[in-house]
Amino acid sequence: MKRPTFLEGVGVALAASLTGSILFSALSPTMQNLPLLKLLIAGLGLAYTLYLFRRSRERLGRIVTGTVWLISAAVIWLLDPPLTLYLLLHIGLIWLIRSLYFYGSLVSALADLGLSGLGLAAAIWAAVHTGSLLLSIWCFFLLQALFSTIPADLKKRSGIAKKTQETADPFQQAERAAEAALRRLSSIH
Repeated sequence: MKRPTFLEGVGVALAASLTGSILFSALSPTMQNLPLLKLLIAGLGLAYTLYLFRRSRERLGRIVTGTVWLISAAVIWLLDPPLTLYLLLHIGLIWLIRSLYFYGSLVSALADLGLSGLGLAAAIWAAVHTGSLLLSIWCFFLLQALFSTIPADLKKRSGIAKKTQETADPFQQAERAAEAALRRLSSIH
């Protein structure tokens, strides 16, 4: 499975913003706004996490990571922090999962952390200036769609010695080493 594309991220942003705003409108007569917002944040975070799992090439540790996410979300809910901290913690969980499943270097993960912060700033800006939950969710997830443009290993990409995909693949390196060893053995006899 190949990495998510920006266009796919735009579709996820559209789906998340429509779903979040429709659920908020439908459930607001039955619940208070603060618990409802926290529930929507957790629900959208879970849905986005499942999307990330589906699009990741990495198969190892999904059950453990998903379980840790669920336990973390439950602990965050039970601690009942202020809304801003609650939102920051859930964005941190999203960042952690993307860092684990899509990046191979600390530089790439830090670039993604900056993107997450920028998404939060855009969502807050939209909430303050428009008062629209739909636009706030849209702005956040639209900027999150840009994570697909961050290389998996930004450190290697920016380094002087750029390796081709062929030389970077450990299996192909081992195969070439084995072929060279066979050639040397066959030339001795």
